[in-house]
Amino acid sequence: MSIRLGILGLSPGNGHPFSFSAIVNGYDDAAFAGAGWPVIHEYLKRRGPDQFGVANARVTHAWTQDPTVTAKLCAASRIEHAVAKPEAMLGQVDAVLVARDDQRSHWSLARPFLELGMPVFVDKPLSTDPAVLRQFQPYLKSGKLMSCAGLRYAGELDEARFDLAGYGDIVSLRGAVVLGWEAYGIHLLEAMFSLTKARPLAVACRRGRHEQMTLQMNDGTLATIDCLGEGPPQFHLSIHGRNRVTTHDLRDNFTAFKRLLTAFVGQVRSGEPAIPPRETMTVMHTLMAGRRSATHHGKSIDLEEVATDG
Repeated sequence: MSIRLGILGLSPGNGHPFSFSAIVNGYDDAAFAGAGWPVIHEYLKRRGPDQFGVANARVTHAWTQDPTVTAKLCAASRIEHAVAKPEAMLGQVDAVLVARDDQRSHWSLARPFLELGMPVFVDKPLSTDPAVLRQFQPYLKSGKLMSCAGLRYAGELDEARFDLAGYGDIVSLRGAVVLGWEAYGIHLLEAMFSLTKARPLAVACRRGRHEQMTLQMNDGTLATIDCLGEGPPQFHLSIHGRNRVTTHDLRDNFTAFKRLLTAFVGQVRSGEPAIPPRETMTVMHTLMAGRRSATHHGKSIDLEEVATDG
């Protein structure tokens, strides 16, 4: 059975509606060249026709806040139907992708679909507002909602995931990412969580010319994520074990996004969460603990405290 997907929204500087839709549908080269996303266009051009398409799914409907942008999106990513408002997709699609990374919009966009029992993917971060997160939580548990960052599925980490035991005891995980903690630190959190079963107990923030978060993990590992602010794009992870040390530049967005979309379509078909709901909640609580530490002069904040307060 073919899965009809709708794509919703657009955030400044975030081309996920274009990249996600193109990975599923393929793309029109000339239209994409004029769409205003040259970096995405460049990595799409490096892929052969056989690498596009996701599990017999198709993006059939699109909406953004700007009809002109919606028209460009439809032309570039071969989407048949532009709609004037999100609710126009109800009854026309089987699932939706909320492709805005400004979390304040997430509940209002996802709610009409979730309340009708439709599966929804929400771009990262789902929400660090405790009240909104409580509203989302039942849908995570029921398998109607998925939310994560693409680097949970980073292809560059496959070898490390396959042979993590070869590192011996993990001493340290060190990540560096462009921009800030809540919007971009999540990429490195998801990458780390895809490697190891260790999870944060507490988070502490240090500030200099940038913001550094130190995570005390429940296996004794210390993990750090440097959020470097404005600068060249960077998504970097180092794994320091007693027996082996490796460094990884996480650049292959195509593979990460295709795997993410494949996982979501699999969830739509099966009704089973592709990511354990507790895992998504832990990521959000880690972000919340880091934010609280930053506003409390670097005090270490327990995740249990955040989860209880939230």
